[in-house]
Amino acid sequence: MEAADTSGNRSRQYDEWKKRALLGPLPNDFLRLEDDNPQHQQEAADQQAALALQQIQMQQWKERHGTGKLSITIAQAKLVKNYGMTRMDPYVRLRVGHAVYETHTDTNGGKNPHWNKVVKCPLPPGVTQIYIEIYDECSFTLDELIAWGHIEIPPQVIQRGETHEDWYVLSGKQGDNQEGMINLVLSYSADTRPYIPPSPIMMVPSATMFGRVPYAPVNVYAAPPGAAVPTVNPSSLPHAEAELKLIAEMFPNLDKEVIKSVYDANGGKKDATINSLLQVCE
Repeated sequence: MEAADTSGNRSRQYDEWKKRALLGPLPNDFLRLEDDNPQHQQEAADQQAALALQQIQMQQWKERHGTGKLSITIAQAKLVKNYGMTRMDPYVRLRVGHAVYETHTDTNGGKNPHWNKVVKCPLPPGVTQIYIEIYDECSFTLDELIAWGHIEIPPQVIQRGETHEDWYVLSGKQGDNQEGMINLVLSYSADTRPYIPPSPIMMVPSATMFGRVPYAPVNVYAAPPGAAVPTVNPSSLPHAEAELKLIAEMFPNLDKEVIKSVYDANGGKKDATINSLLQVCE
C-alpha cells in the first residue's frame, strides 16, 4: 500500500513538471484581477506621495542631528606671548560646522591657560575640521583675538570610535603655526537613535473626491488593498520625459525616482501627479 502511494505521488509530481515545462514560468500577475477603480488608484498615488514626504523628513532629520556626537575636551594651551600690560584672561571659541561653542574664561591664565571644558556636539555629514580661536577677554575694549587654527578630525576617531589626544599648533600675530599649541582630546559616538517621523502621515481625501462621504484615513505604511498594478509603467512612454522634467522643476526637493513612482501610480496623468504631491506637501 505504501509503495502504491509513493508511485502515485511521483506520478502527480511528473504531471506538474510537464505542465510547467509546457507553459513556462508564470507571470507575476497570473490570476491577478485588474482593478480600474479610481478610488484604489488614487489611494495608491497618495501612498507614493506620502512616502515621498517621509523621505524628505528623514533627510531633514539627518541634516539636523548629523550622524553622531563629537566630544571635544579643550584641556589647556601653551602660548608664546602674553599680550597686554597684565596677564591675559584667555577663553576658547570653536566652530563645528555652523555651530559655535565657547569655554569659560581662565582669569589670569596668561600664556598657560587651563579650561578642561568638554563640548559634545552633533557632527554634520561632510565636516572633517573644527576651527579654534583663543581670545583675551577685555573689560573696556573688544576681546582680542590671540591665536587660531584649523584642526583636522583624525579619521580613526570617526571610523573606529577611538579616543585621540594631541597638541595642535596655532597661528596668530607671530605668524603661521608660530603662536603656540593647544591640547585637545577627541572622541566620537555614533547616533543609533531610530528615525521617528514628526507625526504619522495619513492621507485623508476630501468629501467630494469620490462623490461620497470621506472614508477612514489610510495608513500609508501598509499598501492599500486592491491597488492597481500597471503592466507598463507610464513613465517609460515617449511623452513622459518632458512631463516628469516639468514636475521635477516644481518639486526640486523630491527625488526623481519618487516623482516617477507617483507618476506611475497616477497612471501617467500629470495633473493628478501634481495634485497628489501638493496635497502631501501642504
